[in-house]
Parts: sequence; C-alpha cells; structure tokens
Amino acid sequence: MRTRSIAVVLALAVLIVDQLVKYLVTGPMGIDYPGAERELLPIFTLRFVQNFGVSLGLLQAGSATARWALVGMTAVIALGVAFWIRRETNRTELAGLGLVLGGALGNIVDRVRFGYVVDYADLHFGSFSPFLVFNIADAAITVGVLILLARALFTRDAKTDVPVEKANA
Repeated sequence: MRTRSIAVVLALAVLIVDQLVKYLVTGPMGIDYPGAERELLPIFTLRFVQNFGVSLGLLQAGSATARWALVGMTAVIALGVAFWIRRETNRTELAGLGLVLGGALGNIVDRVRFGYVVDYADLHFGSFSPFLVFNIADAAITVGVLILLARALFTRDAKTDVPVEKANA
C-alpha cells in the first residue's frame, strides 16, 4: 500500500462509519429529535443534539448564510488537510491527517444535509460530563489532532536532528 493511501483509507473509513452510526442512531433507534435519549451504560447515553456550531459550541450558525459559511470554512480546512496529505510522507502523521479529514467530511455531510451536525454520544460520570455530546467524526478529529500534536512536540525528525559538532564543522 502506498504511504498516502493510509490517510485516504482512514478518511473514507471514518466518513462511512460516522454516517452509518448517525443513520442507526437517528433511524432505526429513533433518537432523532431534541430530548431523545437512550442510556446504554451507566456512563454512556445516546442523546440527540443538533450542533449548529463548531467545537465547544463556538461560531453558532443561526442563519442559512452562517450555515453555508461554516460549510465553506470546514471545506477549506479539509482541502488544506488534503494538500498536507499529498506532501506528507510520515505514516503517523498521515494517520492523524486521515482521521482529521474523515471527521471533517463527516460533519460537512451533516451540515449540508440537515443544516447542523448530528451529535449523540454522551459520556458522563453521574452528573459530571467531561465532554460535550459528540459523534464519531468529532472523536476522529480530536484523536487525529492529538496524534499530530504529539508528533510535533515529542518526536524528532532524523533528517533535521544533526549533532551540534557536525553542524558547526
């Protein structure tokens, strides 16, 4: 498999699984209206949320213009990630980029279809919820960004890691 194929396969897998789970939750399971919920575990509830904004509820799209602006903004980010994938050769970074791209595409599909992103996963410990209600696309974006940050902060590229003695020679 070509190295860049890792990112493409991951992006497609995230997109397909994200849309499939959203369909199952809002279709056959009937969790498709505000207030609908089903407890699966004492710490995990499926809860329907219409997310009109982006991360942490920022940039709420209260109009059709704002909705399409968010679609455009997310599409620009997805295009930037796609160009980064074309230039990247590191498998770990390609995996992170594939997760980010797949998640972005999953949320774009929702916003185009419904005008909002379907969120449903509510992890909680009693009344304490460490996260907002999220979906697979959101989780993929988060994990992808964490992979990219960890790679940038905690690893060294062998090509640029030249000993000081050789650099001064």
